[in-house]
Amino acid sequence: MVTRNGERSFHGDSHESGTFSVEETPASRTMTIEDVDHGDGGGGGRDSDDKLPSVEMIFKGQVEPSWREQLTIRAFVVSFVLGVLFTFIVMKLNLTTGIIPSLNVSAGLLGFFFLKSWTKLMEKSGLLKQPFTRQENTVIQTCVVATSGIAFSGGFGSYLFGMSSTVAGQSSETNAAQNTKDPSLSWIIGFLFAVSFLGLFSVLPLRKIMIIDYKLTYPSGTATAHLINSFHTPQGAKLAKKQVRTLGKFFSFSFLWGFFQWFFTAGDGCGFVNFPTFGLKAFDNRFYFDFSATYVGVGMICPYLINISVLVGAILSWGLMWPLIKNRKGDWYSSELSESSLHGLQGYRVFISIAMILGDGLYNFIKVLGRTIQGFIKQYKKKEVIPVTERDSPQKVSNSYDDEVRTKLFLKDGIPMWVSFAGYVAIAAVSMGVIPKIFHQMKWYYVLVIYIVAPALAFCNAYGAGLTDWSLASTYGKLAIFAIGAWAGESHGGVLAGLAACGVMMNIVSTASDLMQDFKTGYMTRSSPRSMFFSQIIGTAMGCLISPCVFWLFYKAFKDLGSPESQYPAPYAAVYRSMSILGVEGFGALPDHCLTLCYVFFFGAIIINLIRDTIAKKWAKYIPLPMAMAIPFYLGSYFAIDMCVGSLILFIWGKLNKAKADAFGPAVASGLICGDGIWTLPSSILALAGVQPPICMKFLSRGTNSMVDKFLSS
Repeated sequence: MVTRNGERSFHGDSHESGTFSVEETPASRTMTIEDVDHGDGGGGGRDSDDKLPSVEMIFKGQVEPSWREQLTIRAFVVSFVLGVLFTFIVMKLNLTTGIIPSLNVSAGLLGFFFLKSWTKLMEKSGLLKQPFTRQENTVIQTCVVATSGIAFSGGFGSYLFGMSSTVAGQSSETNAAQNTKDPSLSWIIGFLFAVSFLGLFSVLPLRKIMIIDYKLTYPSGTATAHLINSFHTPQGAKLAKKQVRTLGKFFSFSFLWGFFQWFFTAGDGCGFVNFPTFGLKAFDNRFYFDFSATYVGVGMICPYLINISVLVGAILSWGLMWPLIKNRKGDWYSSELSESSLHGLQGYRVFISIAMILGDGLYNFIKVLGRTIQGFIKQYKKKEVIPVTERDSPQKVSNSYDDEVRTKLFLKDGIPMWVSFAGYVAIAAVSMGVIPKIFHQMKWYYVLVIYIVAPALAFCNAYGAGLTDWSLASTYGKLAIFAIGAWAGESHGGVLAGLAACGVMMNIVSTASDLMQDFKTGYMTRSSPRSMFFSQIIGTAMGCLISPCVFWLFYKAFKDLGSPESQYPAPYAAVYRSMSILGVEGFGALPDHCLTLCYVFFFGAIIINLIRDTIAKKWAKYIPLPMAMAIPFYLGSYFAIDMCVGSLILFIWGKLNKAKADAFGPAVASGLICGDGIWTLPSSILALAGVQPPICMKFLSRGTNSMVDKFLSS
């Protein structure tokens, strides 16, 4: 998602282990008014402004808008436009690799630019009634992230599309009608409205505990707040203007590059995307540079370690393992199996990848849960009572002027506790009736059990994200897949029930941590909790409409969507469906020797993480991340090479001029991602209209070319 918590700086189911982030916050690469780094690349950040110049002193004397004045029509118009833009970007990333970098810098920067331009125009014409404030900027940021976040948590590239007959048809396993459900605009919108709002109410009563009493850091929310605060100072506004100009230049370049490439893609295997950079043999094993501006930009945003980890995983799998296992064809698996059968080579690719994802996810789940419990016990002993309302808060200790003025506003615009309880119960009751109508395999009591357990898991996830910036939303979703899928059983549509349960759980847990991140941003920009909450609701509602429509455009325009050889293979759809099959059928679904290899990579992922956490930080930064390594196991290495090119560009730029690289690197990366991402809109329209590219540019071996020439001459 426009990652809120970045998932290790990416949302690759991963943004993976669900959403889990050790992100090098892009905002920390942007100059702020404190002129210090607000993140350490691993979820650092600072909660208070001790030993730093007072931020609120800069804004002292400015009239603070009420929470209603922060929710302006112009803010939501801008949010809608940016929400559509970022939904296209996130959807494209979802359906290609599943790696989604944090685009918070872009959302905040473009929101500032559009409204600043609008208010200047109104001011010149004498029609300006209300100035543009940092609070309104925060509302836009919150709304845009909530809108485009649905493109990730909605499962369009994972659990939801994994239900389709397209993905089910890639193997012969459990693809009966009761275990498949093809996408339809009506039921997707209904499902998202039924499950996307519950998480907002599940942790709402705990906002004061998390933000004020426990002073949880929420590094992504803190970095975003510093960014927005800096925009609204004279120096920050000047820098923002230059960054927007840079973003616009690279947006135009990326869009025109996508348009240029389109002319050469008249058939299968045509175009620059199929250029055999390292030779035809390497190309057959998916090692090539595909000239994707999107993933060059992603590589510039993601930390170097993520990019190197992905490349190491690609070399290990497509460079070594898959060629060796392919040589065992006829011995380890039948030579008569299709390429897509889960009992053949595809099974090794999918299930070994799943083993690494689950091993990494389990380790980090236990780690974050342990830190959460440890931190909670520490706070409990310190305060002796858990404050639940504003009235029974322990004695407050204010460390700075900033803390005082921010806390005063945060408590002033409180949200009554009955709103959260009533909202949760009402939405749960409605969705318990709606979800079984959409998925008859998903019984109402399955949904009830999830809703009983979900608030506790949402609290753990939100608390853990506050401590570490790691959100484990998709890890909780995977637990739901196995639990509900096994409960339902194969004969009663357990595969589909598990995927639907994953969607319910992921949406609740993900939006809960997102809301707390937004409360932290609002706290530090003196935005009202009420405006943050309503902005989240409106943004979520927009996302429930925009994301299905954008997905539907992809689905109708690209007929091979979801095919492994497609431009949009939706890799995590197959991964999530395979997890559900595994939960229903057990290990009998695995090909020969695959279980042994799964054990090796499952425990290998745990051991690698354990080593990373026990050795010195100066050495840990050189050890690859198992979650990132797992992504190319299924996809190949082409996007890893793109990302490493992005890293190389940023590295060289930083050596030549570090100040400029830090200030403008995220803007360049965002321009590359946004331009290429928005090109998918006209390309989809051209495909729907039946307009075909005029040229096919293919790359053949000398022998094949000679055969083609002879055939044509005859």
